[in-house]
Amino acid sequence: MLNTTSTLSSPTLGHPSSLRGPLLCSTLALAALLMACETVPDRNARLEDARTELAAARNDAQVQRHAAEEMRAASAALERADAARNAGAASADVDHLAYLASRRVDLARETGSARAAEAVVEGARTERDRLRLALRTAEADEAQRRLASAQQQSQAQAAALAQAGRDAASDRAALARGDARVDDLEAQLKALNARRTERGIVVTLGDMLFDSGKDRVLASGAASVSNLAEFMRRNPTRRATVEGYTDSQGSDSANQSLSERRAQAVRTMLVGMGIDGQRLSAMGHGEADPVASNDNAAGRRSNRRVEIVFAGEAGDLLRP
Repeated sequence: MLNTTSTLSSPTLGHPSSLRGPLLCSTLALAALLMACETVPDRNARLEDARTELAAARNDAQVQRHAAEEMRAASAALERADAARNAGAASADVDHLAYLASRRVDLARETGSARAAEAVVEGARTERDRLRLALRTAEADEAQRRLASAQQQSQAQAAALAQAGRDAASDRAALARGDARVDDLEAQLKALNARRTERGIVVTLGDMLFDSGKDRVLASGAASVSNLAEFMRRNPTRRATVEGYTDSQGSDSANQSLSERRAQAVRTMLVGMGIDGQRLSAMGHGEADPVASNDNAAGRRSNRRVEIVFAGEAGDLLRP
């Protein structure tokens, strides 16, 4: 008869109690591994986005300056989302909390922008009020400054007023001198029978200035040249062109040469009377541009002339 007790208790037969220990260890190890995996939070995209947005807002000086309270609320919202994820909350709940954190960040940014704009407007308003106040109180401030330095200010004002009076008197005198000069110039030009033309102011020396065919100034014309010299002495800045003309008697070439000699003769007389030759130029026009008919003696006498042309200047009041 076999010994069943010894057979069942033999290790070599694989008694159930001999397998219980290793199996239990394996089960516990697997469970521990699963628990460890469950305790590692998964990365949440919405939460990471919220964290990135919050970091960017923290680097925005405008948000930090004008929306500090809103930034604290956004940080707290993000912390709540992190805590929910770490506690193993459902993904939808974590997403919702991350969304709320993002909205808090958006609110902080919007608040920062709005308050910055308000600050600009308020600054402009404050500056406007300051300027208005400065304008309103300018007289009072000036009075206070005058009071603080009464003696010095009084002396400076007295000196300034005295100088202003002297300047005004000088201006009036200069204006009077200018008016007198203009009046005198006008009288001189009228005395010379001057007229204004497109070429400038023209003084005509005629009245039998030359005999027919001659380039020597007649004695009757010397007085006119003398008056012209006096005018130029009294107006030393003026320059003139002496232009000679003839009547139609003779050839064109002869008249051209004669007109040039006549212009040069008058120029020579003016230089001889003390007028700087550099102020004078001479040229002839022959029988061109007659001022009267060459068909009679009186007309030809008028055409035998010399015209002195002055360039126009400010203050020349004569009209053509």
